[in-house]
Amino acid sequence: MSCSSPDSSNTEDERLLQECREGREESWNELVRRYGRLVYSVARSCGLSESDAADITQVTFRLFHESLDRLRPDSRIGQWLATVARRHSWRVYGRNLRETPHDAEALAHRAEALGLGNHDPVGSWELLEWLHHGLGLIDARCRDLLTSLYLQPAVESYHEVAIRIGIPVGSIGPTRARCLQKLRGLLEQGERAGDKRESV
Repeated sequence: MSCSSPDSSNTEDERLLQECREGREESWNELVRRYGRLVYSVARSCGLSESDAADITQVTFRLFHESLDRLRPDSRIGQWLATVARRHSWRVYGRNLRETPHDAEALAHRAEALGLGNHDPVGSWELLEWLHHGLGLIDARCRDLLTSLYLQPAVESYHEVAIRIGIPVGSIGPTRARCLQKLRGLLEQGERAGDKRESV
């Protein structure tokens, strides 16, 4: 655990940002060393492969470099990088879902585990798009939690999920219930809207 206070951390960010703007290569290397693992872990937590996570890391730091002159002096570098990495990770994750063949029975099982099996979408493609759409509507923490618990190829323990997402182990059950309720509500709302459009 870091012993740095928030103020000292932000001061370090301000220094790095200024020195990177001045083109100091050693400061850029320091920034990448300090935040590279964070960016990579964000991509991995979104379900990406090691290769895709490495690509997201490169893209995120490239975008940061391109944005140097537009960032405020008091910008928190870690938060900025994590937000950009998460946004681009979910784009890649969604693309991979659409491009990767999925077993219809496995997808149906995942939907049933999420409590969504009663909607009975037609075929694996529709189910895949339907689930991806719903996960794209909920907040990042719920999306990360539900993906970890139900949609990841590798099964993680509650303890591992809690550490990665940053919540107590005892909060996973109640948080999962709230997230599932949000997901079902958003999907049902979308279905009702679709039904209204079809009836017009």
